[in-house]
Amino acid sequence: MAFAGVLKEADIKAALEGCAAADSFDHKKFFKACGMSGKTADEVKKAFAIIDQDNSGYIEEEELKLFLQNFSASARALSDKETKAFLAAGDDDGDGKIGVEEFAAMVKA
Repeated sequence: MAFAGVLKEADIKAALEGCAAADSFDHKKFFKACGMSGKTADEVKKAFAIIDQDNSGYIEEEELKLFLQNFSASARALSDKETKAFLAAGDDDGDGKIGVEEFAAMVKA
């Protein structure tokens, strides 16, 4: 698991269980439940690097769709509705993607 050693396995499991049902993902609840909202700026940047799978420096819509699978390979993909809401919540400058500073702000919100 990509987040092993950064987040507690039990917290990740609880966070994933909290959004297992379709259209139940809420990024604020998820970040709090998995413990990411309490991490340092450096740890949040490391998390961003894991989620930014193509190393573009941004998290694009396709990477957001598969967001939960970064925490567990068996996790579901986000629905289109959830993905668009997640992107809208983090994309402060309207460029259609989430940069590291936008991601950090979203995690800490």
